[in-house]
Order: sequence, then structure tokens, then C-alpha cells
Amino acid sequence: MSGAVEETAVAQVSVAASAEDMDRLWAERFWTKRYRSGVPAVIDDELARWTSVPQMFEADSRKFTDRPGYVSLGSAVTYGDMLTAAKGFGAWLQSVGVRPGERVALMMPNCLQYPAALFGVLFAGAVVVNVNPLYTPRELHHQLKDSGAVAIVAMDMFARTLELAREGTDLRHVVVTSMGDMMGGLKGVAVSAMMRHVQKMVPAYRLPDAHGWTSVMRKGRRRVLTPVEVRPEDVAFLQYTGGTSGVAKGAMLTHRNILANTIQGRVWLLDQIDQTAPLGNVTMLPLYHIFSLTANLMMFTGAGGRNILIANPRDAKRVEWILRKERFVGMTGLNTLFSSLLKTEAFRNRDFSDLRLTIAGGMATQRVVAEEWQAVTGAPLIDGYGLTETSPVVCIGRVDLANPQDMGFDGTVGLPVPSTEVRMRREDGSWAGIDEEGELCVRGPQVMLGYWKRPDETAKVLSEDGWLSTGDVGVMQADGRVRLVDRIKDMILVSGFNVYPGEIEDVVASHPLVEEVVAVGVPDPVQGERIKIVVVPRSDELTEDMLIAHCRAQLTAYKVPRLIQFRSEPLPKTAVGKVLRRELRD
Repeated sequence: MSGAVEETAVAQVSVAASAEDMDRLWAERFWTKRYRSGVPAVIDDELARWTSVPQMFEADSRKFTDRPGYVSLGSAVTYGDMLTAAKGFGAWLQSVGVRPGERVALMMPNCLQYPAALFGVLFAGAVVVNVNPLYTPRELHHQLKDSGAVAIVAMDMFARTLELAREGTDLRHVVVTSMGDMMGGLKGVAVSAMMRHVQKMVPAYRLPDAHGWTSVMRKGRRRVLTPVEVRPEDVAFLQYTGGTSGVAKGAMLTHRNILANTIQGRVWLLDQIDQTAPLGNVTMLPLYHIFSLTANLMMFTGAGGRNILIANPRDAKRVEWILRKERFVGMTGLNTLFSSLLKTEAFRNRDFSDLRLTIAGGMATQRVVAEEWQAVTGAPLIDGYGLTETSPVVCIGRVDLANPQDMGFDGTVGLPVPSTEVRMRREDGSWAGIDEEGELCVRGPQVMLGYWKRPDETAKVLSEDGWLSTGDVGVMQADGRVRLVDRIKDMILVSGFNVYPGEIEDVVASHPLVEEVVAVGVPDPVQGERIKIVVVPRSDELTEDMLIAHCRAQLTAYKVPRLIQFRSEPLPKTAVGKVLRRELRD
């Protein structure tokens, strides 16, 4: 089937549903449903045009060279200037001996340096390792050690953590940057000085061999980037996600994976948008998060989007202050952030006449939040579904800007994007039917290559014929939309971030006064879930405050348990000794 074939979005599901063992009547029902014309069933032709992520970035940058593409605290960088900066950073990496295929870590909040460093790494043929800047030294050390990263770019606010985590890693080159480094002039100097000396956000650190960002860029611009041959199947990102064992794994996302998901998003949305003027888009989620990386940094650049970078989305009042003079057509985020903004009076009272579309991801969207968002802004909130292993988008709700009355939250995660097969699997391994629950499985060009250096873990979730088992329980409705029911795996979802019980339990169990511990997620109206730990203490001396302090020293803030329950009896277990998490959760 040609990618030029214009069928309905539900017709895309027919491609997914018409596997050889699928009842023909079921498949035909999808073909007869109309959704929105103009969305291709497959993206093969468009995907074949591209070989690498930097190739697409360069094409977009040259098309919109004079447009402001990236904005931080009111300072803008054009697409053309960002392309120059990215190639300069790539040239510097080559000059210090970073070879194609080696890993380079990025540890920054949303800032102008992020896209410059990210695309620079890819231009050099290296692999990006995105790092959560809020990691503790223990968490950072694991990711650096596991990935074998040879270089890192870190914001100075997190350099102390890097100092504590570096020993025993393969790091050869360290670059430290400040928030104002790419803002230019006195403003850039003032912003960096304020964060360091006034807001006291930069702890003292010692990295004597570190390079400064401005020095690196000055040297890189004097060099010529050596073209590197990159194949679509080469790894572009090691995007770390967890597991119930508590060991974070690097999902190997290839250039083809990211290109495919970018194209899937573009054909779903961008052909409806007037690209003759800059499209203001608010980037609230951190760019190290796979949803923001693909949906904001990659997808919206195809329309010459003006990405408004928010460094700290959790401060709703600060977000509104940053946005007070901005006009934006689109916004991406998650339930927690939308809920927080709706509680800010200044945000509720702003002019939303330009806002046409809000895309939610990262966690389940609550109906009450979606309905209030549309009532306040006048723009529908579109929900979707994805995961790190799928780059990330699998399904998305209806986007029909010509008929906005037909859009909005409907309790489903929408339809599979083009070239994407979605099926539900029964416990016996056979495929489930319409309206029948089963484990959601997905196959498509956005599905990861596997887990970095973990073939056994890869084999658990990825079949030889390309089906990824997600661990989520879903239902496919008769109209092709997918509805999520539950999760098979024990992962806890806090404000869109995966928290894995094993990691929490390992940390808590290391306290000398803890005999047993189990971590579970409990529903929370704002965060989606909160972390609860049930602890069997060795001594009555153990207190909640002691455990929280212990966790804060070793875990990122969102992983610190919010509820602690002590029990005197051993934890309930199965006959083979497995803790009954569901019983404790209930």
C-alpha cells in the first residue's frame, strides 16, 4: 500500500487489525468507519526519504532559517543559528576524539543549549544519553556507568551531583554550562549571575578539567564538521527507563524510530496548520523526556514552530510570568501540569484566542481536568498513549482543527498512528477480539531496537516478529479507538514519570532498621499516583522522618514515598514467596 493513499485514520487501524488470524468482518468494519480524511494509512514513502535525525533537523532549519525557533526567558535563537551552533558543538566533539557510536550524556533542564548539544551529538555520529538533571549521585552514576558515556554536558546547577557520581565512569570530557550562556550580551551574563549569586541555585563543585560551554562553542565554530555516515538503523538515543527489578535500562531508539514517530505526528497534525507564520508552542515537559523530545523538539520544527522552553514547569506562577507576553497555538504537557496551571488565576485570565490544540501525554488524563481545561481555554485537550520503548507515540485522539466541536476528551487514548499495529493479547497468547481486554501489544517503525546490553530483558518484551508487549491492559473498541484498563506491571506513574518499586525498595531496605519493605502506587487526583511504602521495622526506633530523610538522600524528589505504613506482621506473600502487592495496594 502506498503512503500516498488517503484513507481515514480508522483505516489505519484496519492495517493493524487485519492480521492473518483476524476475523475478516472485524477488519472490514474498520474500513467502513470515517474519521478524518487526509491521514495516510502508512508512512513508508515519507520515511524512506530520510536517513538520520540530524538530516531532518538540517532540512527544517534551512527551510525556516530566519525564524525564531527556540525561546528561553524571552531570548530567541533562529533555526539557522541553532543549526550553526549544533554543527559547531559536533565539530568540537570530533576534535576531542569522540567517535561515532560513542555515548554523550546531556544533563540540563529546558534551555537553549539543549537542542544545540543534542543535534551536535547526532551530527558527530554519537549517541545521546538523556539524563534527568534531578538525579541523585547514585542514580546518575548508574546511568553513566551503564551507558559507557565518554562525555557529558551538564548545567552548573547539577555539577555537584556530577562531581559525586563521576568516579568509576568512562567520562573523558565534561562540559559545564550556565542558563544564560546562549542568551547573549548582558542579559545572558545577568541571568547566569542571578542564578548563581542571588537565587543560590549553583552549589559549589570541583571539576577542574571541565570545559565551559562558551569556550567549547568558540572552538567548535572555528572547525569544520566532518560528515559522518549514519544509517537509519543506527542507535540515536539511549533513553533510560526502569523495570520492576529497579535497574534502569537504556531503550535503544534508532534514527529510524525517531524519524518514524516524528513523521507519524506530523501527518496526524501539521497538515492542518498554517505554516506561513511561526507556530508558538509551549514546551513544558523536559526535553530529556521522550514525549517532549519527539513531540516538541522534532515534530513542531516541521512547521517552523517557535518552541517556548520552560525550565521549571512545576512553578505555575513562574510559567505564567514567562508566558505573559507570548502568543501560542499549541501546548504539550501532562495532567499534573495542566491541573497546576488551572489553579493559577493569572493563567486562567489570560487571552487564549490563539490556542487551538493541547496535547496530553506521559500519564492518564483525568476527565475533570480535560473538561475544565477546555472550559477555561476554549481549546480541546487531546489525549494519547505511548511509552519510551515506542519513541513514544502509539495512539492519539482525534485532531480535526476544521471541526473542533468533534474533538476533545472521550476517555480513550485515540487511534493508532499510521503504520502502527495494535492488538490485545490474551493470557494464553492468542489475540483478543473487539471489546475484549488483553495486554496491549504494538508493532511499528517506532518500536525500539531493544534494551542496551540486556538481551534477556529485550526478549521478555519484544518478539522475533516485532511485537512489543507493553504491560498495559487495554481494549480496542468497535470504532478502532483504544481504551486503557489497567497495568500488568507494577510500575508507578507519578506525574508522568515512571517509578519502579524495585528501586524504591532497594533504597528503603538499605536502612539498618528496616526488615521488609514493599512499594506500591495509590491513586492521587493530581499526580496520578503517589508512592506508598509498607515497612516491617526491625525496631520501634524507626520513624517516618528517618525513612523520608534516608530516601531523599538517594532518590529524586518524585520518587520519595509520600505515604508510609508500618506493620508488625510479615508482608503477605504467595506460596513461592512473592509479595502480594495488589493486596497491600488495596
